[in-house]
Amino acid sequence: MQETAQIPTREGFSPFRDWQTWYRVTGDLTNGKLPLVVAHGGPGCTHDYVDSFKGITALDGRAVIHYDQLGNGNSTHLPDKEPAFWTVDLFLAELDTLLAHLGIADRYAYLGQSWGGMLGGEHAVRQPAGLKAIIFANSLASMPTWVAEANRLRGELPAEVQQTLLRHERAGTLTDPEYLAASRVFYMRHVCRVDPWPPEVTRTFALMDLDSTVYTAMNGPTEFHVIGTMKDWTIEDRLHRINVPALVISGKYDEATPLVTKPLVENIPDVRWVLFEHSAHMPHVEEKDLCLATVSEFLCACDEPEA
Repeated sequence: MQETAQIPTREGFSPFRDWQTWYRVTGDLTNGKLPLVVAHGGPGCTHDYVDSFKGITALDGRAVIHYDQLGNGNSTHLPDKEPAFWTVDLFLAELDTLLAHLGIADRYAYLGQSWGGMLGGEHAVRQPAGLKAIIFANSLASMPTWVAEANRLRGELPAEVQQTLLRHERAGTLTDPEYLAASRVFYMRHVCRVDPWPPEVTRTFALMDLDSTVYTAMNGPTEFHVIGTMKDWTIEDRLHRINVPALVISGKYDEATPLVTKPLVENIPDVRWVLFEHSAHMPHVEEKDLCLATVSEFLCACDEPEA
């Protein structure tokens, strides 16, 4: 294990069209290990809540790259853009630009959490030559299935919580403290079961509250009402095109239920699935050590010497 004090870290910005994509590199990009690019969820979250994945550098020496997608976190915000601006193709182009900027486009691994996994799937089915391994962390292959399962889980909440959610949704008062408190019951069951939430998780949600442009445009107002541009999204019929080793991880209490992850497990040719027994949507927080070790072990098996 590499001593944390000896691990180099640098931050910067990758120019993307007229904007800037913030990134951070933990570790050495030139040491022969597959560098790992970590993409956050949302759409519209920030890198903060997946920050723990940088700990993989201390486990196996590989560089870990975090970045904030356009419109989020430390990257350029564009609150005046119409929903049609925020597309999968936009974020794929941003990813390609970042890979080229870092000089790793010819050899890298990718980890996408939730929406980040959706983006990763779209990237992988194009069979980029430099992609050597992919991790789908608590992700999905079909938004309609995701929404159906989210509402099934909502139906298992206490009756009074369900009634509160429904009352405020009918009234359009989704920012009412009572509605937020009821939503929190769902989040504590199926998003992150650590109580209280760690600062990095709280920080992501606070930043989303400050600018929800991307989330509202692509997802919608809540987890239960996906009416944004991604509402009909699916990649199920294209997953067979992924031609690199894949790891699917999810939690026992995850809103990414077994039905949600099933198409990934069944349709990607070279895939393995690990279920974390004490986690919901964030095993990298809820079972951090085991999660990071699992990802590291998978990546070490995918490492190969540069040609």
